[in-house]
Amino acid sequence: MMKKLLYFLLLVPIIGISQTNVYNYGFGSPTATMTGADGWTRLNRSTSASTTSLWTVGTYTAVTVSATVNATPFQDQAYASGATCPIPNGQAGGANSFALVNYTSTGSQAATGATISNWLFSPIVNVQNGDVVTFYTRIGKFGSASYADNLQLRMSTNGAFTTDPAADPFAVGDYTNLLAEVNPNLDLTSYPTTWTQYSYTVAGLTGPSDVKFAFRYFVTDGGANGNNSDIIGIDSFSVDRPTAANQDFFSSNFSLSPNPVKDIFTVNAKNNIAIQNIKVVDINGRIVNELNNINSSDAMQVNIGELNAGVYFVKVQTELGVGTSKIIKK
Repeated sequence: MMKKLLYFLLLVPIIGISQTNVYNYGFGSPTATMTGADGWTRLNRSTSASTTSLWTVGTYTAVTVSATVNATPFQDQAYASGATCPIPNGQAGGANSFALVNYTSTGSQAATGATISNWLFSPIVNVQNGDVVTFYTRIGKFGSASYADNLQLRMSTNGAFTTDPAADPFAVGDYTNLLAEVNPNLDLTSYPTTWTQYSYTVAGLTGPSDVKFAFRYFVTDGGANGNNSDIIGIDSFSVDRPTAANQDFFSSNFSLSPNPVKDIFTVNAKNNIAIQNIKVVDINGRIVNELNNINSSDAMQVNIGELNAGVYFVKVQTELGVGTSKIIKK
């Protein structure tokens, strides 16, 4: 069951709506549902890994702050002694609607810090080049961080045959594709203290593929005796496919430069997408220039030097659909 459906709408003049959703998960279900019917799994590969400290959905309750009771984590403001600290909200849902993990991932009692490698794996998702993967994250602390945290989003392209990381905090198994990393340098200022979105555009696949995504809480010199690691949360994980024939599809799969242009502009394909043909269309819908039978992902140059100054549309045909972008002829 997927909760907290996410909707995206970009107002793109003339060209249309932006994208369709492939998969989303908002972490609004209890942990047992997340790891049961919803298909997410967990694995702690930290040094002296705790068998109980895994990724969980929030279960906070409201508390009255006092000299001995701290405010609940993941709040957006400070609370004075005697005030009631409410249950924290996720990025897009209600109370406790997010997943979290913390420094207790390692049970090491060594004098120095341990390495934390605590994993949360998605169900299988079928993706293709150009799909946009997004998520939100923050540390569970209002104001500045006291200990540095790190989060990775990784991907396995082996689908149902994916091999999980071995019992080694530095092992990644089949999750060799690092898509995004938050605070890789482990400093005290780079991990956001409010819900912040990160994104990655899928590239390098040979075609539509079954993949698995993994959130990895990865902190060196962490744990109770380390200099790093505290608590982080994630929310609103989504995979979206830019719809063919709109600007979002174009920008995810191609770049066009220069724009404005005097004579020649270049279309560069991203994500190994083969361009089949390129059409330049005027504002009345007439084709004024055309390159056919390209079938290549190489950069393509188009000469429009003989056209009158004005606004035109560049339509790039691929096996995934048509991407359209506006260009200005000087």
